[in-house]
Amino acid sequence: MGLKIAHITVDCADAAELAGFWAQLLELPVDPDASAQFATVGASAGRSPLLMFIQVPDKTPGKNVVHLDLTAEDLRVEQERAVALGAKHIADFDEYGAIWSTFADPEGNLFDIAIEKAD
Repeated sequence: MGLKIAHITVDCADAAELAGFWAQLLELPVDPDASAQFATVGASAGRSPLLMFIQVPDKTPGKNVVHLDLTAEDLRVEQERAVALGAKHIADFDEYGAIWSTFADPEGNLFDIAIEKAD
């Protein structure tokens, strides 16, 4: 059967708060029973993999080595929405045949939003 992704886990200071940011950005609900220690996004909407947020006393320093790549039909609209929700715009790229922007969520975790490519 092989492996499948169950969760994408983010270490953070406040799980419920950061889950709230990601839930708004992805237009999904924060799952019930979210707390400062543990929260998920996607289970109640039947999504997989789940985004899972776990409070840790000390986050690993430096750049996160795993990040989310999101796609959008309208890059500018989603860039503005991400910033309005609390993301920090880091940089824009037009390389390797792709156009995307890098952001940091409210706790500094990096993610990218790219233009959705037409098939």
